[in-house]
Amino acid sequence: MYTSKLKKVNGKLTQPDKNKILFEQFVKSLPEGVEVEMFMNIITDNGSLAQISKVHTCIRILAQESGYTFEEMKLLVKQRSGLCLVFTEGGVGQEICKSFGECTKDELSMAIQACIEIGEIYNINLE
Repeated sequence: MYTSKLKKVNGKLTQPDKNKILFEQFVKSLPEGVEVEMFMNIITDNGSLAQISKVHTCIRILAQESGYTFEEMKLLVKQRSGLCLVFTEGGVGQEICKSFGECTKDELSMAIQACIEIGEIYNINLE
C-alpha cells in the first residue's frame, strides 16, 4: 500500500522527495501487469475520504490476514483508537462507536495508527 500527499505547484501535482523514493519502492514491488487503484481528494481539517479509504483498506487486509471478519476488525480498530464509548444503564453496558464518516482528521489518524499497531501484531506492515 502506498499513501502520499501531493501539492499543486505551478499547475502540477508534486510530492516531497521522501515520497518519491517510497513511490519508486512501491512500483518496484508490484508484479508486472498488476492493476492499481488510485483515489485523490482535497485535504481539509475534517477527515478526508482518502483517510477513510485507507482505514477501510487496512481493516480489509487485517481481517483477511487475521481470520476476523471485516466488521469484527472494524470494531477492534474503533475500540483501539478510542472511537467507542460504553454507556451503562441498569447494570447493562452498551457500546456505541462513532462512524468513520463522522470522524475528524485527527480521529481518522488515530484509527490509521490503530491499524498499524494491530498489523504489527500479525507481522503486517501497513505504513
